[in-house]
Amino acid sequence: MRRVLPVILSAALMCVGAAVPASAAVVRVTSLSALQTALNSAAPGDRVELADGSYTASSAIAIKKSGTSSAPITVTAANVGKAEIKGSAGFSFAGGLHDVVLQGFTLRHGGGGLSVPGDAHHLRITRNSVQLSGVRDWVTVAGNDVEVDHNTFQNRSTEGVFLQITGPGTEIAQRTRVHHNYFYNHTFAGSNGGESIRLGYSHKQSKSAHAVIELNLFEKANGDPEAISVKSSDNVVRYNTIRDSTGYIVLRHGNRNLVDGNVLLGSGIRFHGNDHRVVNNYVQNTGDRAIVFGTGSEADSGPTSTGHDRPDRVTVAFNTLIGTGQVVDNDGGAFLPKDCVFANNIVRGTAQTRLIDIAAGSTVRYEGNIVFGATAGIPGGYRTVDPKLVVDAAGLSRLSAGSPAIDTAVGSYPYVTTDFDPHARAGALDVGADEFGGTVARKPLTKADVGPAAV
Repeated sequence: MRRVLPVILSAALMCVGAAVPASAAVVRVTSLSALQTALNSAAPGDRVELADGSYTASSAIAIKKSGTSSAPITVTAANVGKAEIKGSAGFSFAGGLHDVVLQGFTLRHGGGGLSVPGDAHHLRITRNSVQLSGVRDWVTVAGNDVEVDHNTFQNRSTEGVFLQITGPGTEIAQRTRVHHNYFYNHTFAGSNGGESIRLGYSHKQSKSAHAVIELNLFEKANGDPEAISVKSSDNVVRYNTIRDSTGYIVLRHGNRNLVDGNVLLGSGIRFHGNDHRVVNNYVQNTGDRAIVFGTGSEADSGPTSTGHDRPDRVTVAFNTLIGTGQVVDNDGGAFLPKDCVFANNIVRGTAQTRLIDIAAGSTVRYEGNIVFGATAGIPGGYRTVDPKLVVDAAGLSRLSAGSPAIDTAVGSYPYVTTDFDPHARAGALDVGADEFGGTVARKPLTKADVGPAAV
């Protein structure tokens, strides 16, 4: 074990201008026993580095010492991706732990997942590659103010989730931020229980988590119909890309969630619950069902219900939805959507059937939509006119000059201030996810944009 004094932390891992303790050190180790010794004596600002190599753990690598907000303890591979942990155990976080960064490891062990306890807080899990064996749920976040970023979760065929956000007891973890991760190749063949991300539980649906799930890439998320399963309230799901997946963004339980600016290719969005906003999303699904208005098995779910809540007061606006047949669809429950809004969307299809099929008896206000390519299927609130979409270099269909969508949105939606790029929306707004013009061209995320090696 080599101890080097002093250490300079990167700006990404400390507060700008914050003082680092003079005693902070880089501690370089070459074995798991030396790693554990270094962890047991780590102090705020220390950086504990494990040398490149493959290491077999037979017991948990316990992180027990906390840093501070200005000087976190960093536990890291010396080189990202080149320190592999295999065997029957991996890292564990102690109760009450805070201000620790776990970075750069290749986690290939069994025995148990990586779990943030409910009383831990301000931890960061970053630039790791996670592929565990014999473990149901790979990463669990129960504590508050946890950041999970630039990781890869890949290659599983068994029941369980890549990442779940829970909380202690009946509470929900607060302010989790999940960004720039790559979720790849979940092939569990069961009908339920193979989500990429599960945000909450049915019995915590009324709890406000204030989580942000953004800028993640999902490919072959086929372990469950729900790639991102939201089962809590007051969350933001934005700017993610899902492609080549059967899994959807699903607001399964909870209220007041925002789904904004996602690019979904072969996927879609389904919702239950109340007062959600689904805006600025680009959904292109040749299998149709780009947007699914959930119907309910009950009118209003109680705090512990596992049923399907009727959607009440959900706004679906300023989306671009492209398919063939029933691009906007509904489920088959008896409790129909109530007081919802479907406004200023572009819906384009080709099959000679209704492009919008929302159950008769639903109360939905339609306004400002453009529907083109087949029968609309709604009583009003739309124009049948070619939106004049053109495909850009990234394969996304955008407005062209002279499109009838430009400056023709109707109604008042003051919270829609950007499009999916995002460009600022101002003045008379355009219909659909794309506000014509601007200098930023949104592209679907690729593997180069996410995961351990991404900037």
